[in-house]
Amino acid sequence: MALYRISGVWQDANKVITHYAFHIQGENSISRAIRTSQAQAVELLETAGNSATTLIWNYSQAKWNIGEPVRVVSGSEGKFLRSNTDNKLGDHLHHLINFDWISSNEYSATF
Repeated sequence: MALYRISGVWQDANKVITHYAFHIQGENSISRAIRTSQAQAVELLETAGNSATTLIWNYSQAKWNIGEPVRVVSGSEGKFLRSNTDNKLGDHLHHLINFDWISSNEYSATF
């Protein structure tokens, strides 16, 4: 069982999320961001006992806040992750930090 936090996304030219910035939540710490593909993210969260929430940067307090639960949903293009921020079911995590400015390989890793 693992608890993950998702702080950001990488998108393609069509603004489709291709990767997520996953963090592993420990008892008293949290890992650095691990660039995780859409398929890997779905697999992680479909594993029994695993769960995730968003991790939102609070600019006024200069700290991270735990956000909404994240779940796997199925759509016409396949499975993807979704939160329920502001109770808008159309929220596909596009509100998270856009990490496209980071080199595509800099934070790549596997679990």
